[in-house]
Amino acid sequence: MTRALSGHWPAMLTPVNDGGRIDTARAVAHGKHLLAAGSDGLTLFGTTGEGTAFAVAERMVLVEAFIEAGVGGSKLIVNLSALSLTDAIALGRHAMQQGAAGAMLMPPFFFNAPRDAGVVQAVSQVIRGIDCDGLRLLLYHFPSQCNVSFSHAAIAELVQRHPAQVAGIKDSTGDLDHSLALVKTFPDLSILVGCEPHVAPVMLAGGAGSVNGLANVAPRLMRRVIDNPAHVSRQDNAAMHGLLALLSLRPGMPFVSVYKTMLAEQTGDDAWLKVCAPLDPLDNTEARAVRDGYRALAIDTHTI
Repeated sequence: MTRALSGHWPAMLTPVNDGGRIDTARAVAHGKHLLAAGSDGLTLFGTTGEGTAFAVAERMVLVEAFIEAGVGGSKLIVNLSALSLTDAIALGRHAMQQGAAGAMLMPPFFFNAPRDAGVVQAVSQVIRGIDCDGLRLLLYHFPSQCNVSFSHAAIAELVQRHPAQVAGIKDSTGDLDHSLALVKTFPDLSILVGCEPHVAPVMLAGGAGSVNGLANVAPRLMRRVIDNPAHVSRQDNAAMHGLLALLSLRPGMPFVSVYKTMLAEQTGDDAWLKVCAPLDPLDNTEARAVRDGYRALAIDTHTI
């Protein structure tokens, strides 16, 4: 079966300036680097990309900048998650107008513990509001981030209501059993996981690929994992786990700030250290630990 969305779609980091505004030129350059390294496309404004920190207009401008830079819309998945269903609809309409390959949407996270019926109604309202037969939507399941889940019952109902638009699930639980259960329960949907060590086993069970943060610093490595999940090399497995271990060298470090510090060390470009409030850059001790840990891995950057 050919799935609507599959393969290697890095959850792209978003560079910002001192005022927290998007650094468009640096973002486009980074995206082009990830594509040149073998990514099937880019996922914009996910959690790793600090998406909900940016205004609707800012997000639209970056999508257009990629198009103007020659990156076709078919290379973009755009996260629509926002604090307003109206904003999510506007983002979705714009993404479809730009020819985006797909979109992602978290369940509504701005009220405490909505019931399944409310979650279904909210997502259905966004799909109807976008009103595009070409919409391919990934349900963005990240309960530890937004405190709301897509239950199996809610997913099934959304698929029944919108079979042409609900294309898959982006599972960011970090729970292998949960990802495998999604693959088993929804074999016709694209299940893309965010937890890098789970990419291979989920793909072997029928998963469609990955949207993950590590690909910002190791796009070639993750390309190899996705291309050949049954035979991940010892070197790639060690590099993947070594890089991921840097996320937890010190307690309480924001993972986005860690990834940006890793990328700054890899590229020699400290402009990557800037993040949007309420995130904050790593302090000197944390940053030193991450940089020293990255260098200690002694990984050839041309291979990852």
